[in-house]
This record gives sequence, structure tokens and C-alpha cells, in this order.
Amino acid sequence: MWAWRIFGLIAFALGAIGLVLPVWPTTIFWIAAALAFARSNPAWAAWIYARPGIGEPIRTFAEHGRMNMRSKAAALSGMALAAAGTIFLFWQMPWAMAGSLGLLAIGAAFVISRKAPFDPAAEPPTDTVIKQKGD
Repeated sequence: MWAWRIFGLIAFALGAIGLVLPVWPTTIFWIAAALAFARSNPAWAAWIYARPGIGEPIRTFAEHGRMNMRSKAAALSGMALAAAGTIFLFWQMPWAMAGSLGLLAIGAAFVISRKAPFDPAAEPPTDTVIKQKGD
């Protein structure tokens, strides 16, 4: 339990850096923090989920593994910028460039594979079990 809390605090602090440093990501660190806090201190996870603008996408991803199109576009744009920077910085080191671009490709494939969030007005989700009255 303490290990999760310490991990959550470190991830939260790294994410907070992104609030003042534009090139530093916030969301991925706060997702990690929310997941860690959900295991160690749910009130802290709820505090992250309550943040305007960022809390609901973090909750949706942490609880359901889903991403909306805006979040996907932002993540993929960031990865594209990281790929351009990788090519610029490592063009004389093909093994480092290939490794970095490979990791970015895996991350992009993961982001692309995420389903859209549930639409409350639509049909019930098909990826969860719905219990009948007699179960």
C-alpha cells in the first residue's frame, strides 16, 4: 500500500511539472498517479478525477481503458513531435533512432487501439457483463 502511494506521489509530481513546462506531459503521469492512488488512497484519485478539463478523460482511461478522439489526437500529435525530435537528434545513431521510433510506434498502436468512451444515450456497453434479474 505504501509503495503504491509513493509511486502515485512521484507520478503526480512529474505530471505537475507539465503544468508549467509545456514540453512535459501531464496526463500520462496523472493517469499513473490515479491508478496508484486508486489502490492506496481513493480520495486522492478522486481529487485527480475532479480536475476540470483533465479529470474526466483520466477517469475514463483509468477505469475503462478508453480514450476520446480529442485525447487520441493529442497523444498521437505528441508522439509525432517526439518522432521528429528523435530523427533530428539521433540521425547519426541509427540503432538509437530505430529503438526510439519503435517504442513510439508501439505507443501509437496502443493509443489507436483504444475504444471511444461510452455514450450514455447509446446502447449498453458490449464489453461488460450485464446481469439478468435471475442471476
